[in-house]
Amino acid sequence: MVMLVMTSDVYAEVVAYCLERLPEEACGMLAGPAAEQGMAYYGNEVCAFYPARNAAGSARLYTVDPLDHLRADRDVEMRGLVILGVVHSHTHTEPYPSPVDIDQAPDPKWHYVIVGLGRPLPTMRAYSIHAGQVIEKELLIGGLRHEHAQLII
Repeated sequence: MVMLVMTSDVYAEVVAYCLERLPEEACGMLAGPAAEQGMAYYGNEVCAFYPARNAAGSARLYTVDPLDHLRADRDVEMRGLVILGVVHSHTHTEPYPSPVDIDQAPDPKWHYVIVGLGRPLPTMRAYSIHAGQVIEKELLIGGLRHEHAQLII
């Protein structure tokens, strides 16, 4: 199983942003070091989160604002990192890609992270999406393995 590694700080920042953006779905870009040549994905160590405006302005859909995406791309390049994927929240449903999420997944090498806010505690899960196929990834946050990562306050 492919693993996605995220620092505890980034994890906390992502979850806090998702809660802050309620009632709309939150979204943003994830960045980290590039993987070795020939890998099936861009890298698996998330060390930076770039919050983005949800251009859809919806509680059920998200669209990363193009200007925010461009700003993230420029900053990532200056820092010697790469965009590894996208994160968004599900305000009312489980953190599993919806049919729209699957249809609109732009890059098969990206990690797709979803924060579910429909339970008392936020839950984070990560996936790869390619040609309509969804594969869950193991999440390692701050050195701890999480089948379904939850923020414990």
